[in-house]
Amino acid sequence: MGRIDAVLSGRKKPAFIGFTVAGDPDKETCIRAAMALIDGGTDILELGVPFSDPVADGPTIQKADERALAAGTTMDTVFDIVRELRKKTNVPIVFLAYYNMIYRRGVDQFYQDSREAGVDGILIADMPVEESDDVYETALRYGIDPIFLITQTTSDERIKKITARAHGYLYLVAVLGVTGVRDTVSSGAIGLLQRVRKQTTVPLALGFGISTPPQAKTCAEAGADGVIVGSAIVDIVGKNLGTPDIMEQDLKKYVIQMKKAL
Repeated sequence: MGRIDAVLSGRKKPAFIGFTVAGDPDKETCIRAAMALIDGGTDILELGVPFSDPVADGPTIQKADERALAAGTTMDTVFDIVRELRKKTNVPIVFLAYYNMIYRRGVDQFYQDSREAGVDGILIADMPVEESDDVYETALRYGIDPIFLITQTTSDERIKKITARAHGYLYLVAVLGVTGVRDTVSSGAIGLLQRVRKQTTVPLALGFGISTPPQAKTCAEAGADGVIVGSAIVDIVGKNLGTPDIMEQDLKKYVIQMKKAL
């Protein structure tokens, strides 16, 4: 059993999945931020691989990508961050990446490097399931969970194709649009959760737009196996660029509050 399965199997309450951009605002501060999330109780850590054109992301994460790239973050830097984290924690680590980054390194090399660094799962934001044969087979060969997105506009036919390849967990997009903080959890998100639940036993995690304890509670009550928070976390990092000690305290405090709501 892999680390992701070990975290999600047999849970009585949803896992908290925390996202931050690798290398934001620099390598060392990113490691401190990631460890603050883990110390606060983050069950699975998602690391965004910084990319110059993150089409699925809103302004908050786009700015984080820009800060990371401006600091000189490369794919080698991202792997270094994972290796450093693996010295400190056994929490599952998932990459959220865009296919360009994987293609440039070579699919096989990317997954080999990911496995050797200690990555447990990879979600490719712009990879449709219909074009995922090579990536899917390579991921399984290296023991990495291929994680897929399902949105509210995904047809039942495509959901069947995606669930047939699902490992680790499925990332259910709770909003129509890009990442970013929202005021409420939409009824469409709950409907999506119920619709996908009928087709698979793979754990289902809701993400995009979730940022407050009441929203986390709504997701938990609806039966989500995980709640994914990105923009709210990245915003805390962005507001404390010159005060890393305060950043660590605020991140840990935030995760504790969200975990209580779950």
